[in-house]
Amino acid sequence: MSSRAAIILAAGQGTRMKSPLPKVLHPVGGRAMLDHAIDAAEALGCERVVVVVGNHSPEVRAHVAERLGESAIAVQDPPLGTGHAVLAAREALADFDGEVVITYGDVPLLKAADIEPVFGGSGVTVVGFEARDPSGYGRLILVGESLEAIVEHKEATPDQLAVTVCNSGVMAAPAELLFDLLAQVKNDNAKGEYYLTDVVALARAAGAPTRAVFAAEDSVMGVNAQGELAQAEALFQKVQRDAFLAAGVTMAAPDTVHFAWDTEIGGGAVVEPFVVFGPGVKVAGGARIRSFSHLEGATVASGAEVGPYARLRPGARLGEDVRIGNFVEVKNVAMARGAKANHLAYLGDGEVGSKANIGAGTIFCNYDGFFKHYTMVGDGAFVGSNSSLVAPVTVGAGAMVGSGSVITRDVAPGDLALGRGGQETKPGWAARFMEAMRAKKAGKA
Repeated sequence: MSSRAAIILAAGQGTRMKSPLPKVLHPVGGRAMLDHAIDAAEALGCERVVVVVGNHSPEVRAHVAERLGESAIAVQDPPLGTGHAVLAAREALADFDGEVVITYGDVPLLKAADIEPVFGGSGVTVVGFEARDPSGYGRLILVGESLEAIVEHKEATPDQLAVTVCNSGVMAAPAELLFDLLAQVKNDNAKGEYYLTDVVALARAAGAPTRAVFAAEDSVMGVNAQGELAQAEALFQKVQRDAFLAAGVTMAAPDTVHFAWDTEIGGGAVVEPFVVFGPGVKVAGGARIRSFSHLEGATVASGAEVGPYARLRPGARLGEDVRIGNFVEVKNVAMARGAKANHLAYLGDGEVGSKANIGAGTIFCNYDGFFKHYTMVGDGAFVGSNSSLVAPVTVGAGAMVGSGSVITRDVAPGDLALGRGGQETKPGWAARFMEAMRAKKAGKA
Protein backbone atom coordinates (compact mmCIF):
# COMPACT_ATOMS: atom_id res chain seq x y z
CA MET A 1 0.00 0.00 0.00
CA SER A 2 1.37 3.40 -0.96
CA SER A 3 1.62 6.17 1.61
CA ARG A 4 -1.43 8.35 2.11
CA ALA A 5 -2.12 11.98 2.84
CA ALA A 6 -5.33 13.94 3.33
CA ILE A 7 -6.18 17.52 2.44
CA ILE A 8 -9.20 18.74 4.40
CA LEU A 9 -10.84 21.88 3.05
CA ALA A 10 -11.98 24.14 5.90
CA ALA A 11 -11.56 27.65 4.52
CA GLY A 12 -15.21 28.42 3.78
CA GLN A 13 -16.67 31.40 5.57
CA GLY A 14 -19.88 29.61 6.56
CA THR A 15 -22.02 32.74 6.41
CA ARG A 16 -25.21 30.71 6.08
CA MET A 17 -24.70 29.37 9.60
CA LYS A 18 -25.30 32.93 10.89
CA SER A 19 -23.18 32.17 13.93
CA PRO A 20 -20.02 33.69 15.44
CA LEU A 21 -18.64 30.15 15.70
CA PRO A 22 -16.87 29.10 12.48
CA LYS A 23 -18.90 26.54 10.58
CA VAL A 24 -16.46 23.64 10.80
CA LEU A 25 -16.20 24.03 14.60
CA HIS A 26 -19.92 23.43 15.11
CA PRO A 27 -20.35 20.08 16.88
CA VAL A 28 -22.06 16.90 15.81
CA GLY A 29 -22.25 14.32 18.55
CA GLY A 30 -20.38 16.71 20.84
CA ARG A 31 -17.35 16.90 18.51
CA ALA A 32 -16.42 19.63 16.04
CA MET A 33 -17.23 18.69 12.44
CA LEU A 34 -13.61 19.37 11.54
CA ASP A 35 -12.46 16.83 14.13
CA HIS A 36 -14.73 14.21 12.59
CA ALA A 37 -12.95 14.82 9.27
CA ILE A 38 -9.52 14.58 10.91
CA ASP A 39 -10.58 11.39 12.70
CA ALA A 40 -11.54 9.82 9.37
CA ALA A 41 -8.21 10.80 7.79
CA GLU A 42 -6.25 9.34 10.69
CA ALA A 43 -8.33 6.15 10.64
CA LEU A 44 -7.37 5.77 6.96
CA GLY A 45 -3.71 5.67 7.97
CA CYS A 46 -2.88 9.04 6.41
CA GLU A 47 0.65 9.86 7.49
CA ARG A 48 0.12 13.51 6.58
CA VAL A 49 -3.01 15.59 7.18
CA VAL A 50 -3.17 19.15 5.89
CA VAL A 51 -6.11 21.41 6.75
CA VAL A 52 -6.73 24.37 4.46
CA VAL A 53 -8.00 27.35 6.46
CA GLY A 54 -8.85 30.97 5.72
CA ASN A 55 -7.45 34.08 7.39
CA HIS A 56 -11.01 35.07 8.31
CA SER A 57 -11.21 32.25 10.91
CA PRO A 58 -8.29 32.36 13.35
CA GLU A 59 -10.27 30.05 15.64
CA VAL A 60 -10.09 27.29 13.02
CA ARG A 61 -6.36 27.77 12.63
CA ALA A 62 -5.87 27.61 16.39
CA HIS A 63 -7.99 24.46 16.58
CA VAL A 64 -5.89 22.71 13.92
CA ALA A 65 -2.62 23.87 15.47
CA GLU A 66 -3.61 22.49 18.87
CA ARG A 67 -4.52 19.09 17.47
CA LEU A 68 -2.09 18.59 14.57
CA GLY A 69 0.54 21.33 14.88
CA GLU A 70 1.33 24.33 12.70
CA SER A 71 2.85 22.14 9.96
CA ALA A 72 -0.63 20.78 9.23
CA ILE A 73 -1.98 24.21 8.28
CA ALA A 74 -2.25 25.66 4.77
CA VAL A 75 -3.85 29.05 4.18
CA GLN A 76 -6.10 29.95 1.27
CA ASP A 77 -6.17 33.70 0.88
CA PRO A 78 -8.11 34.99 -0.95
CA PRO A 79 -10.71 32.21 -1.43
CA LEU A 80 -10.84 31.41 -5.16
CA GLY A 81 -12.62 28.07 -5.31
CA THR A 82 -12.03 24.46 -4.35
CA GLY A 83 -9.23 23.87 -6.84
CA HIS A 84 -7.40 26.90 -5.52
CA ALA A 85 -7.94 25.66 -1.95
CA VAL A 86 -6.30 22.31 -2.72
CA LEU A 87 -3.37 24.05 -4.41
CA ALA A 88 -2.82 25.96 -1.17
CA ALA A 89 -1.72 22.65 0.37
CA ARG A 90 0.90 21.97 -2.31
CA GLU A 91 3.83 23.40 -0.38
CA ALA A 92 2.90 21.47 2.77
CA LEU A 93 3.06 18.25 0.73
CA ALA A 94 6.05 19.18 -1.43
CA ASP A 95 8.07 16.22 -0.14
CA PHE A 96 5.19 13.75 -0.17
CA ASP A 97 5.13 10.91 -2.68
CA GLY A 98 1.91 8.94 -2.36
CA GLU A 99 -1.83 9.19 -2.76
CA VAL A 100 -3.77 12.23 -1.63
CA VAL A 101 -7.46 12.30 -0.73
CA ILE A 102 -9.40 15.56 -0.57
CA THR A 103 -12.17 15.77 2.02
CA TYR A 104 -14.16 18.52 3.73
CA GLY A 105 -14.38 19.93 7.23
CA ASP A 106 -18.15 20.31 6.99
CA VAL A 107 -18.97 16.66 6.13
CA PRO A 108 -19.12 15.15 9.63
CA LEU A 109 -20.72 11.78 8.84
CA LEU A 110 -18.10 10.60 6.34
CA LYS A 111 -16.15 7.71 7.83
CA ALA A 112 -12.89 6.04 6.88
CA ALA A 113 -14.79 3.04 5.50
CA ASP A 114 -16.63 5.32 3.08
CA ILE A 115 -13.37 6.85 1.82
CA GLU A 116 -11.19 3.74 1.68
CA PRO A 117 -12.23 2.66 -1.87
CA VAL A 118 -10.72 5.81 -3.44
CA PHE A 119 -7.20 4.51 -2.87
CA GLY A 120 -5.24 2.19 -5.10
CA GLY A 121 -5.80 3.88 -8.46
CA SER A 122 -3.20 5.39 -10.77
CA GLY A 123 -5.46 8.24 -11.85
CA VAL A 124 -8.28 10.35 -10.41
CA THR A 125 -11.00 8.75 -8.28
CA VAL A 126 -14.17 10.55 -7.21
CA VAL A 127 -16.67 9.52 -4.54
CA GLY A 128 -20.22 9.59 -5.88
CA PHE A 129 -23.62 8.89 -4.39
CA GLU A 130 -27.10 8.05 -5.57
CA ALA A 131 -29.18 11.14 -4.76
CA ARG A 132 -32.78 11.00 -3.61
CA ASP A 133 -33.17 14.45 -5.16
CA PRO A 134 -30.26 15.37 -7.46
CA SER A 135 -31.28 19.01 -7.90
CA GLY A 136 -28.29 21.30 -7.58
CA TYR A 137 -25.66 18.56 -7.54
CA GLY A 138 -22.99 17.96 -10.15
CA ARG A 139 -23.72 14.78 -12.10
CA LEU A 140 -21.24 11.96 -12.64
CA ILE A 141 -21.35 10.79 -16.24
CA LEU A 142 -20.22 7.17 -16.28
CA VAL A 143 -19.45 4.64 -18.97
CA GLY A 144 -19.15 1.34 -17.18
CA GLU A 145 -16.72 1.98 -14.32
CA SER A 146 -15.07 4.87 -16.11
CA LEU A 147 -15.90 8.43 -15.07
CA GLU A 148 -16.33 10.37 -18.31
CA ALA A 149 -17.15 13.78 -16.84
CA ILE A 150 -18.56 15.80 -13.96
CA VAL A 151 -21.30 18.10 -15.22
CA GLU A 152 -22.61 20.91 -13.04
CA HIS A 153 -26.40 21.05 -12.68
CA LYS A 154 -26.78 24.42 -14.39
CA GLU A 155 -24.74 23.24 -17.39
CA ALA A 156 -26.35 19.81 -17.79
CA THR A 157 -28.46 18.75 -20.75
CA PRO A 158 -31.93 17.28 -20.17
CA ASP A 159 -30.50 13.77 -20.52
CA GLN A 160 -27.74 14.54 -18.03
CA LEU A 161 -30.25 16.06 -15.59
CA ALA A 162 -31.98 12.68 -15.55
CA VAL A 163 -28.82 11.15 -14.05
CA THR A 164 -29.13 10.63 -10.29
CA VAL A 165 -25.50 9.70 -9.63
CA CYS A 166 -23.95 12.81 -8.12
CA ASN A 167 -20.58 14.18 -7.05
CA SER A 168 -19.74 14.31 -3.33
CA GLY A 169 -16.64 16.44 -3.86
CA VAL A 170 -14.33 13.84 -2.30
CA MET A 171 -11.48 13.02 -4.68
CA ALA A 172 -8.18 11.13 -4.63
CA ALA A 173 -5.14 10.92 -6.90
CA PRO A 174 -1.39 10.43 -6.68
CA ALA A 175 0.11 13.64 -5.32
CA GLU A 176 2.25 14.46 -8.35
CA LEU A 177 -0.61 13.93 -10.78
CA LEU A 178 -3.07 15.88 -8.63
CA PHE A 179 -0.95 19.01 -8.33
CA ASP A 180 0.15 18.88 -11.98
CA LEU A 181 -3.49 18.81 -13.05
CA LEU A 182 -4.51 21.54 -10.61
CA ALA A 183 -1.82 23.80 -12.06
CA GLN A 184 -3.67 23.59 -15.38
CA VAL A 185 -7.10 24.52 -14.03
CA LYS A 186 -8.41 27.85 -15.39
CA ASN A 187 -10.81 30.31 -13.82
CA ASP A 188 -12.64 31.32 -16.99
CA ASN A 189 -16.11 31.04 -15.44
CA ALA A 190 -18.73 33.43 -14.10
CA LYS A 191 -17.29 33.40 -10.58
CA GLY A 192 -13.65 33.60 -11.61
CA GLU A 193 -12.87 30.58 -9.44
CA TYR A 194 -10.72 27.48 -9.87
CA TYR A 195 -12.89 24.37 -9.65
CA LEU A 196 -11.58 21.07 -8.38
CA THR A 197 -14.01 19.22 -10.65
CA ASP A 198 -12.08 20.42 -13.72
CA VAL A 199 -9.36 17.94 -12.76
CA VAL A 200 -11.40 15.06 -14.19
CA ALA A 201 -11.50 16.45 -17.72
CA LEU A 202 -7.82 17.39 -17.55
CA ALA A 203 -6.91 13.88 -16.36
CA ARG A 204 -8.79 12.31 -19.24
CA ALA A 205 -7.10 14.65 -21.70
CA ALA A 206 -3.74 13.54 -20.28
CA GLY A 207 -4.67 9.88 -20.66
CA ALA A 208 -4.92 9.23 -16.91
CA PRO A 209 -7.71 6.87 -15.77
CA THR A 210 -10.73 8.38 -14.04
CA ARG A 211 -13.22 6.40 -12.02
CA ALA A 212 -15.96 6.72 -9.40
CA VAL A 213 -16.63 4.83 -6.21
CA PHE A 214 -19.77 5.19 -4.15
CA ALA A 215 -20.94 6.03 -0.65
CA ALA A 216 -24.37 6.45 0.92
CA GLU A 217 -25.94 9.87 0.44
CA ASP A 218 -26.23 10.47 4.18
CA SER A 219 -22.52 9.78 4.65
CA VAL A 220 -21.47 12.57 2.28
CA MET A 221 -23.97 15.12 3.54
CA GLY A 222 -22.44 18.59 3.80
CA VAL A 223 -23.49 21.13 6.42
CA ASN A 224 -23.95 24.74 5.37
CA ALA A 225 -26.79 26.00 7.57
CA GLN A 226 -28.25 25.37 11.01
CA GLY A 227 -31.05 23.21 9.61
CA GLU A 228 -28.51 20.93 7.94
CA LEU A 229 -26.50 20.78 11.16
CA ALA A 230 -29.61 19.58 12.99
CA GLN A 231 -30.22 17.02 10.24
CA ALA A 232 -26.64 15.75 10.53
CA GLU A 233 -27.04 15.47 14.29
CA ALA A 234 -30.24 13.46 13.84
CA LEU A 235 -28.53 11.09 11.40
CA PHE A 236 -25.57 10.71 13.74
CA GLN A 237 -27.85 9.91 16.67
CA LYS A 238 -29.77 7.31 14.69
CA VAL A 239 -26.55 5.47 13.85
CA GLN A 240 -25.46 5.56 17.48
CA ARG A 241 -28.81 4.33 18.79
CA ASP A 242 -28.96 1.47 16.31
CA ALA A 243 -25.41 0.43 17.22
CA PHE A 244 -26.11 0.40 20.96
CA LEU A 245 -29.36 -1.50 20.56
CA ALA A 246 -27.55 -4.08 18.42
CA ALA A 247 -24.89 -4.36 21.16
CA GLY A 248 -27.49 -5.26 23.79
CA VAL A 249 -28.16 -1.92 25.47
CA THR A 250 -31.77 -1.68 26.64
CA MET A 251 -33.53 1.55 25.70
CA ALA A 252 -37.30 1.74 25.95
CA ALA A 253 -37.40 5.06 24.06
CA PRO A 254 -34.15 5.30 22.07
CA ASP A 255 -35.27 8.38 20.14
CA THR A 256 -35.14 10.37 23.39
CA VAL A 257 -31.56 9.40 24.26
CA HIS A 258 -28.66 11.46 22.91
CA PHE A 259 -25.10 10.19 22.58
CA ALA A 260 -21.69 11.75 22.03
CA TRP A 261 -19.18 10.66 19.43
CA ASP A 262 -17.19 8.61 21.95
CA THR A 263 -19.90 7.23 24.24
CA GLU A 264 -19.20 3.67 25.40
CA ILE A 265 -22.00 1.53 26.86
CA GLY A 266 -21.74 -2.17 27.56
CA GLY A 267 -24.36 -4.70 26.59
CA GLY A 268 -26.84 -5.31 29.37
CA ALA A 269 -26.88 -1.70 30.53
CA VAL A 270 -30.26 0.02 30.77
CA VAL A 271 -30.73 3.60 29.61
CA GLU A 272 -34.11 5.08 30.44
CA PRO A 273 -35.79 7.84 28.37
CA PHE A 274 -34.44 11.38 28.10
CA VAL A 275 -30.81 10.79 29.00
CA VAL A 276 -28.02 12.91 27.51
CA PHE A 277 -24.45 11.63 27.17
CA GLY A 278 -21.80 14.29 26.69
CA PRO A 279 -18.27 13.39 25.56
CA GLY A 280 -16.09 11.02 27.55
CA VAL A 281 -18.66 8.68 29.13
CA LYS A 282 -18.13 4.96 29.74
CA VAL A 283 -20.97 2.89 31.16
CA ALA A 284 -20.44 -0.79 31.96
CA GLY A 285 -22.93 -3.51 31.22
CA GLY A 286 -25.33 -4.02 34.11
CA ALA A 287 -25.48 -0.34 35.03
CA ARG A 288 -28.71 1.63 34.91
CA ILE A 289 -29.00 5.28 33.84
CA ARG A 290 -32.41 6.59 34.82
CA SER A 291 -34.47 9.28 33.10
CA PHE A 292 -33.49 12.92 32.73
CA SER A 293 -29.86 12.41 33.72
CA HIS A 294 -26.90 14.17 32.09
CA LEU A 295 -23.47 12.52 32.01
CA GLU A 296 -20.17 13.91 30.75
CA GLY A 297 -16.59 12.73 31.28
CA ALA A 298 -17.75 10.04 33.69
CA THR A 299 -17.34 6.29 34.21
CA VAL A 300 -20.08 4.10 35.63
CA ALA A 301 -19.37 0.53 36.74
CA SER A 302 -21.62 -2.51 36.59
CA GLY A 303 -24.51 -2.51 39.02
CA ALA A 304 -24.37 1.25 39.56
CA GLU A 305 -27.54 3.30 39.24
CA VAL A 306 -27.68 6.96 38.27
CA GLY A 307 -30.70 9.22 38.54
CA PRO A 308 -33.37 10.09 37.76
CA TYR A 309 -32.46 13.77 37.39
CA ALA A 310 -28.79 13.27 38.21
CA ARG A 311 -25.74 14.97 36.76
CA LEU A 312 -22.31 13.40 36.40
CA ARG A 313 -19.60 15.87 35.44
CA PRO A 314 -16.02 15.20 34.26
CA GLY A 315 -14.03 13.04 36.65
CA ALA A 316 -17.02 11.32 38.22
CA ARG A 317 -16.04 7.66 38.73
CA LEU A 318 -18.73 5.39 40.09
CA GLY A 319 -17.76 1.93 41.30
CA GLU A 320 -19.92 -1.17 41.33
CA ASP A 321 -23.34 -0.87 42.97
CA VAL A 322 -22.98 2.85 43.64
CA ARG A 323 -26.25 4.78 43.91
CA ILE A 324 -26.55 8.38 42.73
CA GLY A 325 -30.12 9.59 43.14
CA ASN A 326 -32.32 12.46 42.10
CA PHE A 327 -30.82 15.94 41.95
CA VAL A 328 -27.34 14.79 42.90
CA GLU A 329 -24.36 16.32 41.09
CA VAL A 330 -20.97 14.56 41.11
CA LYS A 331 -17.78 16.18 39.78
CA ASN A 332 -14.28 14.70 39.97
CA VAL A 333 -15.21 12.29 42.75
CA ALA A 334 -14.42 8.58 42.92
CA MET A 335 -17.14 6.62 44.68
CA ALA A 336 -16.18 3.11 45.78
CA ARG A 337 -18.38 0.02 45.67
CA GLY A 338 -21.76 0.37 47.32
CA ALA A 339 -21.44 4.05 48.22
CA LYS A 340 -24.59 6.11 47.85
CA ALA A 341 -25.86 9.65 47.66
CA ASN A 342 -29.56 9.28 47.08
CA HIS A 343 -30.88 12.83 47.06
CA LEU A 344 -30.11 16.51 46.66
CA ALA A 345 -26.32 16.64 47.06
CA TYR A 346 -23.26 18.23 45.49
CA LEU A 347 -20.11 16.11 45.59
CA GLY A 348 -17.16 17.93 44.06
CA ASP A 349 -13.47 16.91 44.17
CA GLY A 350 -12.85 14.00 46.46
CA GLU A 351 -13.35 10.33 47.28
CA VAL A 352 -16.17 8.43 48.90
CA GLY A 353 -15.34 5.04 50.38
CA SER A 354 -17.09 1.72 50.03
CA LYS A 355 -20.64 1.62 51.45
CA ALA A 356 -20.42 5.18 52.72
CA ASN A 357 -23.73 7.05 52.90
CA ILE A 358 -24.05 10.70 51.92
CA GLY A 359 -27.26 12.21 53.29
CA ALA A 360 -29.68 14.50 51.49
CA GLY A 361 -28.55 18.10 51.12
CA THR A 362 -24.87 17.37 51.70
CA ILE A 363 -22.32 19.64 50.04
CA PHE A 364 -18.61 19.14 49.45
CA CYS A 365 -17.44 22.75 49.84
CA ASN A 366 -14.50 22.35 47.45
CA TYR A 367 -13.75 25.90 46.32
CA ASP A 368 -12.29 28.72 48.42
CA GLY A 369 -12.59 31.34 45.72
CA PHE A 370 -9.13 30.62 44.34
CA PHE A 371 -8.35 26.89 44.54
CA LYS A 372 -10.15 23.55 44.63
CA HIS A 373 -9.66 21.22 47.60
CA TYR A 374 -10.39 17.54 48.29
CA THR A 375 -12.92 15.92 50.59
CA MET A 376 -12.26 12.33 51.69
CA VAL A 377 -15.04 10.18 53.13
CA GLY A 378 -13.91 6.78 54.38
CA ASP A 379 -15.39 3.31 54.02
CA GLY A 380 -18.69 2.87 55.81
CA ALA A 381 -18.87 6.49 56.96
CA PHE A 382 -22.27 8.15 57.45
CA VAL A 383 -22.78 11.83 56.62
CA GLY A 384 -26.09 13.14 57.95
CA SER A 385 -28.47 15.24 55.91
CA ASN A 386 -27.84 18.92 55.24
CA SER A 387 -24.16 18.75 56.12
CA SER A 388 -21.38 20.90 54.66
CA LEU A 389 -17.91 19.35 54.46
CA VAL A 390 -15.44 22.23 54.07
CA ALA A 391 -12.44 20.96 52.13
CA PRO A 392 -9.72 20.01 52.63
CA VAL A 393 -11.24 17.63 55.12
CA THR A 394 -11.34 13.90 55.86
CA VAL A 395 -14.15 11.91 57.44
CA GLY A 396 -12.60 8.65 58.56
CA ALA A 397 -13.84 5.10 58.00
CA GLY A 398 -16.91 4.29 60.04
CA ALA A 399 -17.23 7.87 61.31
CA MET A 400 -20.51 9.75 61.53
CA VAL A 401 -21.42 13.37 60.87
CA GLY A 402 -24.54 14.63 62.56
CA SER A 403 -27.23 16.20 60.39
CA GLY A 404 -26.91 19.91 59.77
CA SER A 405 -23.21 20.01 60.63
CA VAL A 406 -20.53 22.21 59.12
CA ILE A 407 -17.34 20.14 59.27
CA THR A 408 -14.08 22.07 59.05
CA ARG A 409 -11.70 19.64 60.77
CA ASP A 410 -10.86 16.00 60.11
CA VAL A 411 -13.03 13.37 61.79
CA ALA A 412 -11.16 10.30 63.03
CA PRO A 413 -12.36 6.81 62.13
CA GLY A 414 -15.28 5.73 64.29
CA ASP A 415 -15.90 9.18 65.75
CA LEU A 416 -19.08 11.27 65.73
CA ALA A 417 -18.73 14.90 64.65
CA LEU A 418 -21.31 17.58 65.38
CA GLY A 419 -20.75 21.03 64.02
CA ARG A 420 -23.93 22.97 64.74
CA GLY A 421 -25.29 25.39 67.31
CA GLY A 422 -27.12 24.04 70.35
CA GLN A 423 -30.91 23.95 70.21
CA GLU A 424 -32.85 26.32 72.47
CA THR A 425 -36.54 25.71 73.27
CA LYS A 426 -38.88 28.37 74.74
CA PRO A 427 -41.97 26.70 76.19
CA GLY A 428 -45.31 28.16 75.01
CA TRP A 429 -43.69 30.96 72.97
CA ALA A 430 -45.13 29.84 69.61
CA ALA A 431 -48.68 29.50 70.95
CA ARG A 432 -48.57 32.99 72.55
CA PHE A 433 -47.13 34.52 69.36
CA MET A 434 -49.76 32.97 67.11
CA GLU A 435 -52.60 34.06 69.41
CA ALA A 436 -51.34 37.63 69.43
CA MET A 437 -50.94 37.74 65.66
CA ARG A 438 -54.45 36.35 65.09
CA ALA A 439 -55.90 39.02 67.36
CA LYS A 440 -53.95 41.72 65.61
CA LYS A 441 -55.12 40.54 62.19
CA ALA A 442 -58.75 40.30 63.36
CA GLY A 443 -58.57 43.87 64.66
CA LYS A 444 -57.61 45.16 61.23
CA ALA A 445 -60.46 43.31 59.48
